[in-house]
Amino acid sequence: MIEDLDSIAEEIRNCKKCPLHKNRKNAVPGEGDKRAEIMLIGEAPGRNEDEQGRPFVGAAGAFLNELLSTAGLSREKVFITNVVKCRPPGNRDPTQEEIDSCSPYLNRQIVVIRPKTIITLGRHSTSYIFRLAGREFRSIMAVRGEFIRANILGLDVCIMPTLHPAASLYNPAMRKFLIEDFSKLKREEGLAGFL
Repeated sequence: MIEDLDSIAEEIRNCKKCPLHKNRKNAVPGEGDKRAEIMLIGEAPGRNEDEQGRPFVGAAGAFLNELLSTAGLSREKVFITNVVKCRPPGNRDPTQEEIDSCSPYLNRQIVVIRPKTIITLGRHSTSYIFRLAGREFRSIMAVRGEFIRANILGLDVCIMPTLHPAASLYNPAMRKFLIEDFSKLKREEGLAGFL
């Protein structure tokens, strides 16, 4: 059976695999170009995302839009989603149970979209994608801004880990790292063909 993103999104909106569904207003499947060459993966929706059912729509989303512009990209040209599709209460970190319950949806989205580059936003998404790639993950600061070639789910991809845009809201010193990392995207040889 050939899957499509709309049917996966519908499953996500009706999902009750973990306790997060009890408090959500909206699940957040993700959005963007269904044939995107670049996929961005965050950790979980926040309050604004839960309200609107869209990823990265609050202050962190506004900064992400700026970062994409730095790389010569727009939201319409990429696909943006999260490892966990429903908001954890109080914006706490997702639990391993929640990640395990929800990540099969992400895996299916990756297989359908077939991105060439995956940008992981923060430690939770980086840790998860590294696990799929059979790589060890120690810390986001140790790997941020690197381009890592890997095979995940049968696809050859380039992974670029970076900080979560929300990190810059709590610690403005982190802003420069994000700008630096997204600036590298434009220069990366493998991406030159479509930037």
